[in-house]
Amino acid sequence: MTAHTDPVPFDSGFVQDLHARYAELREAGPVHRLVNDSGLPVWVVTRYSDARALLADPRLGKDAQTIFRLVMDRFAPDAERPEAEDGRFAGAGFDMHMLNMDPPDHTRLRKLVVKAFTARRIEELRPRIEQISEELLTAMAGESEVDFLDAFAFPLPIRVICELLGVDESRRDDFRDWTNKLLDDIDAEASAQAAGDMAQYLTELLAAKRQRPGDDLLTALIEVSEDEDRLSEAELISMVFLLLVAGHETTVNLIGNGVLALLRNPEQFAALRANPDLVDGAVEEMLRFDGPLMHTTFRFTTEPITIGETVIPAGEFVWAGLAAANRDPERFPEGDSFDVTRDPHGHLAFGHGIHFCLGAPLARMEAQIALRGLLAHFPDLELGTAPENLARRNSSLIHGLRDLPVRPAPLS
Repeated sequence: MTAHTDPVPFDSGFVQDLHARYAELREAGPVHRLVNDSGLPVWVVTRYSDARALLADPRLGKDAQTIFRLVMDRFAPDAERPEAEDGRFAGAGFDMHMLNMDPPDHTRLRKLVVKAFTARRIEELRPRIEQISEELLTAMAGESEVDFLDAFAFPLPIRVICELLGVDESRRDDFRDWTNKLLDDIDAEASAQAAGDMAQYLTELLAAKRQRPGDDLLTALIEVSEDEDRLSEAELISMVFLLLVAGHETTVNLIGNGVLALLRNPEQFAALRANPDLVDGAVEEMLRFDGPLMHTTFRFTTEPITIGETVIPAGEFVWAGLAAANRDPERFPEGDSFDVTRDPHGHLAFGHGIHFCLGAPLARMEAQIALRGLLAHFPDLELGTAPENLARRNSSLIHGLRDLPVRPAPLS
């Protein structure tokens, strides 16, 4: 049986009401067709068991050039088509990383990055993350109201990833501007300009690192590449882009969404204050309940795949609906409830299978340190506005807030 072909619009309304929309789809069936504002159709899988299986299914591909061809084939003859050059999207200078590759290229690149991005290197960051967190929280003290994203959730992970990579931290505002333009649904011209500016900076940065190596991840990646001669310049630039963007975007929105969940559920905040040993599990519940990604990046079917009674044909785009799967009541009873005492193991916020997020241990560490610091400094933290006044970023991938006004201490 083939599913109905009437697609559900994936638009700003869907993004702003994500969990309710996904819940409706999940209850109606395990797989649905969506269509974005550009008219691009994609199948979304909404139930946990199907999504998890899909993420490990070798019949799904991620090769960037095939994705480009499939995208171009799906535009109507009279539709405005994206600019292209050399079989790729114009300005797409960052697509040669492991997230856009299938084995054996994916295996080769991930092995090289893992060799430089070691568990020991991550753990060595712990004292520095604690120090940065303490500095940022101390700076918030005494303020009547702050935007928590600007004051803490953004500067913590961007400073950490910049120091890990050996990137000039003074460019952090540029990185935020560039990544927002690349990941949010804004005009194509601004996105292309951001891509060009970032590509130029990363090219110059790599040249400088070769001249003046340091004790950082970027130098380690260069050395691994030179030792094994298996990482091209384009691949190296793309990998640095992926690590830099994913290394802060995921954590910014994990912390922002998680703190909002706590403030909207004061009894859960109280439970953490009473028992800080719950922090590590609370971070996992934050990831499950309101993770930083709505769904996975594009995959495509290399042959027909059957989910339930629906056949997804070959050559179709597919998303695993992470936000839907992580609240599936069949896997997480009362999944729409935020509970820091829950055992949320097995959530899909960082994916599953060969593309499981390489930076998950770093994101977890940062969030755990951040939450412990927040409890110590601001046990009476409050929202600075009504929840209905908060808005989500208009992105087709990132699930994050535009701002998060908070009051570090109650108004007297």
